[in-house]
Amino acid sequence: MASPFHPDAALNQLEPRFAEYIAGRLPPDPAHDLQHVRRVVENARRFAIAEGADLAVVIPAAWLHDCVSLPKNHPDRHLGSRLAADEACRFLRGIGYSEALLPAIGHAIEAHSFSAGIPARTLEAQVVQDADRIDGLGAIGVSRCLLVGCTLQRPLYSPDDPFCETREPDDQAFCVDHFFRKLFRVAQTLHTAGARAEAEQRVAFMRAYLAQLGRELA
Repeated sequence: MASPFHPDAALNQLEPRFAEYIAGRLPPDPAHDLQHVRRVVENARRFAIAEGADLAVVIPAAWLHDCVSLPKNHPDRHLGSRLAADEACRFLRGIGYSEALLPAIGHAIEAHSFSAGIPARTLEAQVVQDADRIDGLGAIGVSRCLLVGCTLQRPLYSPDDPFCETREPDDQAFCVDHFFRKLFRVAQTLHTAGARAEAEQRVAFMRAYLAQLGRELA
């Protein structure tokens, strides 16, 4: 029988177990690998401490948010975070984590996904959502965007209109379109002060990248 864990247990004793579990469940997707999860956890930790959010909810939710991760082009992609929430709660229940915290953890995982469109109703869910979304911005965000595009064999840009000046962005067709279809919009959805401040710097880098790309294409 699993030894019970409680909210006041030291999270640094639990995190290696979370890491071991998630490492065995991640898909072969270089943009959603273990390093992505680790970055989300550290972002979430920083934002939670700054905002006074409950780390006993935030940390397991951040570690487990991608325990079910459907491919970007999967027709049920929008259901992935709900499936991840169910699986995460099953795992946490199995190791004896506090039952009282599971609804909050499940909600934070459900709400992290942009495609799911689930509002973050708690501070903890807002922190986890921000932590995941900030990883889609800046140099990391550009790199992840291109990794996904390469995996799906999408061209970098439209030769006729690289920056979506006269057409609707289509990130199913071109990598750079994802900036306009999603990433710049994501930057406007952040909740916490720390995430919003960091997003300003990261978005500025992304716009500088596009400007440089434009100069090279010209």
